[in-house]
Amino acid sequence: MIKTGEHPLTLDDFYSILYNREKIEIDTKTLKKVQNNFNFLDKYCKGKVIYGINTGLGPMAQYRIDEKDRIQLQYNAIRSHSSGAGNPIPEIYIKSAMIARLNNLLKGYSGIHPEVVELLKDLINKDIYPVIPEHGGVGASGDLVQLAHLALVLIGEGEVTYQGKILPTKTVFAKNNLHPVKMHIREGLSLINGTSVMVGIGLINTISAKNLLNWTILASAMINEIAGSFDDHFSKELNNVKLHEGQIKVSEIFRIILKDSKSIRKREDHFFNNHINDYLLKEKVQEYYSLRCVPQVLGPVYDTIENTEKVLINEVNSVSDNPIIDSENNNVFHGGNFHGDYVSLEMDKLKIAITKLSMLCERQLNYLLNDKLNNMLPPFVNLGKLGLNFGMQGIQFTATSTVAENQTLSFPMYIHSIPNNNDNQDIVSMGTNASLITKKIIENSFQVIAIEFIAILQAIDYLKIEDKLSGYSKTTFTNLRKIIPNFKEDTPRYKDIEKVKSYLTENKLKF
Repeated sequence: MIKTGEHPLTLDDFYSILYNREKIEIDTKTLKKVQNNFNFLDKYCKGKVIYGINTGLGPMAQYRIDEKDRIQLQYNAIRSHSSGAGNPIPEIYIKSAMIARLNNLLKGYSGIHPEVVELLKDLINKDIYPVIPEHGGVGASGDLVQLAHLALVLIGEGEVTYQGKILPTKTVFAKNNLHPVKMHIREGLSLINGTSVMVGIGLINTISAKNLLNWTILASAMINEIAGSFDDHFSKELNNVKLHEGQIKVSEIFRIILKDSKSIRKREDHFFNNHINDYLLKEKVQEYYSLRCVPQVLGPVYDTIENTEKVLINEVNSVSDNPIIDSENNNVFHGGNFHGDYVSLEMDKLKIAITKLSMLCERQLNYLLNDKLNNMLPPFVNLGKLGLNFGMQGIQFTATSTVAENQTLSFPMYIHSIPNNNDNQDIVSMGTNASLITKKIIENSFQVIAIEFIAILQAIDYLKIEDKLSGYSKTTFTNLRKIIPNFKEDTPRYKDIEKVKSYLTENKLKF
């Protein structure tokens, strides 16, 4: 059971709730804080003009709302903004957004009635997820459109996914004895105002990116074993004189993986301790960059992921709606904490880093498939009859085209602001778009590395070096070979790609 509200949520908390299906419990003290904040606003707002309580929203804030219409205003805000389009966001990302929204509201600065957080908690624990489309948010005033679809469910309208089906909210509520929340003061505005969708998606992106990075380091290590690389390029001595945490960490993981490998060679044994007079050296003195420079290429990716986690955890534990109902200081503060620039910039940096990671995977794959580069494997790691069979010739096209798509998708959203909302929102973050595109790039990259791993398996079999692999590499080889056996004949490979990709995404690799 994860207690929310009492302590800041961590990435591990999100992982436990999302992947280990831990339930959420709201701390009693926190619930009381929400109640006190609601009580304060109920008294404080009387006789005052406060945005979103007795005014219209956005550029229509200049219109004061009559007392008799205040509750209807909150319903109107939710219904009018439930106008997204496109494919539904997958359930696990919605769950993450719901956790983020709950955590935000539990800070006690939103002036909402406690029944809102109670229902939101119940929906999360019962695996009832609002149907929220991908398109609609510009990331200023937060995720207005996507969060409106979440709020629509909380008032008993719209649709949810439940037990694998899309159903009317009313039907699922009745089945689970749940009751819609009522609008009291500003619940409508509080529910649709904030960065919870972009940060919810972003946190899963961060979890997935960490796993992807570890698999990429392992794949890189295994390719170095296949190539019989020298060990100095991932040595502590070489990498620790470059003062970047990521490079130092990646090289350290390399050494952990390869500590018991019988394929990795020492330079001293080949070039330092032997008297060589040949003018043209038969073996490469240094490996290709995609093998030798892995710590330098993946180090910045490591650093980017670490910083992304820090920024997003700060965001998810922040108050991100507007105005802020500050019962401790007896005031209401108007501003722009809903603005998603922090998330947007981190997602852009993350997607650029992951795209570079996928480029490294594609170059390593090309090294294995190009016999003129590796000088040890048949073309396309073809274990069948050359000319008659094609090996991995077809599968390479998929990897190359997918990386090309990543490169195009890496264009930053953070600087792609388009004014809208009658120019009230004259500079926006596009944070939700950034998070969704980053999600796509990470999924693409798992596809590319799945193809790379298939080539690695074929290369190991051809060279018959399974017994020379490190413990980590041999375990991975054995596990993946259970999924995709050695192949010589030409058969469709698309299901193999999906099987390996599923294995990599579902198995969290840690060093």
